[in-house]
Amino acid sequence: MPPEPTSPASAGTTPATLAGYAGTARLDELRATEYQHLDRHGHVYLDYAGAGVAAQAQVRAHHDRLLAGLYSNPHSENPTSEAAGSLVESARQAVLDFFRADPAEYAVVFTPNASGACRLVGEAYDFGRAAPFVLTWDNHNSVNGIREYARAAGAPVRYVPLTGPELRVAEADLVDVLDGSRGGLAARWGRPGARGLFAYPAQSNFSGVQHPLSWVELAHRHGYDVLLDAAAYAPTNRLDLSAVRPDFVCLSWYKLFGYPTGVGALLARRDALARLRRPWFAGGTIRAVSVQGDWHRSMDDESAFEDGTLNFLSIPDVEFGLRWLDSVGVDLVHTRVGLLTEWLLHRLTTLRHRTGRPLVQVYGPATGEGRGGTVTFNLRHPDGSLVDERLVAQESAAAGFSLRTGCFCNPGAGEGAFGISRGSLRRRLLARIDTIDQYLGALRLPTGGAVRVSFGLASNANDAERFLTFVEATYLDREATTGSALPPRLRC
Repeated sequence: MPPEPTSPASAGTTPATLAGYAGTARLDELRATEYQHLDRHGHVYLDYAGAGVAAQAQVRAHHDRLLAGLYSNPHSENPTSEAAGSLVESARQAVLDFFRADPAEYAVVFTPNASGACRLVGEAYDFGRAAPFVLTWDNHNSVNGIREYARAAGAPVRYVPLTGPELRVAEADLVDVLDGSRGGLAARWGRPGARGLFAYPAQSNFSGVQHPLSWVELAHRHGYDVLLDAAAYAPTNRLDLSAVRPDFVCLSWYKLFGYPTGVGALLARRDALARLRRPWFAGGTIRAVSVQGDWHRSMDDESAFEDGTLNFLSIPDVEFGLRWLDSVGVDLVHTRVGLLTEWLLHRLTTLRHRTGRPLVQVYGPATGEGRGGTVTFNLRHPDGSLVDERLVAQESAAAGFSLRTGCFCNPGAGEGAFGISRGSLRRRLLARIDTIDQYLGALRLPTGGAVRVSFGLASNANDAERFLTFVEATYLDREATTGSALPPRLRC
């Protein structure tokens, strides 16, 4: 006889009964006060990897600040300009304090988002034949895009593969690529002091895998600068730049605490920042410029990388958000998110159809060890075929869940998860492909992506339980059907 399906209602523990959950009760108090809008319409928010949720206190602080004072372009020299500039500099210092970064060692460059921070590094890094670009498969596209700058400069580009069902990187593979990419290049091309750039995510936005921060020092020993993408890591984990010293760190503040959007940051070691050479200049980035003389002199500090007028009305909200997150406690959030993630992973992976086949296929670690609060998976029918992720998107939205489906701007992790070989990609891409669905068909993939749920600061036990109940009630023992009207896939 096939095993009976596991039911969340009869499985024993709930998230709220897990050891240690009671110690995170302060987050439930905040959910009932500062985040009560999450429960106003019975919605369940499960896309913290996409964006955090703003507390009411953050919105009130923005409102109160704008009505209490007058602020103008900080590039001027007048009282309102000085007021704005003072708040921007205070926010800059707050960022350094939050990440325990020595202001003598690190600078804060405000950007539109983490992608903008990556672009600053990519366009200005001194790539070349003796200065390669190395990166792991599971980088976000904002990091993958740096390879175009590297290739334009004639630099070798090398990827470090993912291995096994947990989609991790073997350190031996990393060392092999670091050594192989730089071996003899600097001497051969007459650049003995040249360095390469190694980029990796502290936490994969696809699988939730957390790569060792010790790789920063490992790469330094092999002659590389390091770009650490901390956009998915920093919202629920402490990043201490007094202990780990990457050359560049990319962040989007809305992922940490929901508000403001349109503001990110590049945290850069000052010596690394001084080695960058920007291919252009803009208002606010130069000390002096001449049209007739055809010359310019860049600013000597981080403002040389802040193009045009900063978002001076929102950057002060970054300081409030950091103080808010610090008052809540990053370690407390980390504990809560870890408990919810491990509970959900356990429940999802034990659900079985009456046929005995698993309902859920998780991509990445199936336990809470060495991972963050992002769970990516596909659902399967009783015959083992995949449930189309577009159908899950439709039905979960109709049931009041906000989650993410698709490829999550992380093609390398997707290729690893779905077992797409390099040879297959090369062969198939020779054919004429006009749409994403044709591309997927050429690769013979059964679906075009996955389902991702992610927890954050305001998540609670009820969120996890409601989602699991929805999955069981909607998809357990549900036979595959044909002819469903699903929208075409537009991107991946």
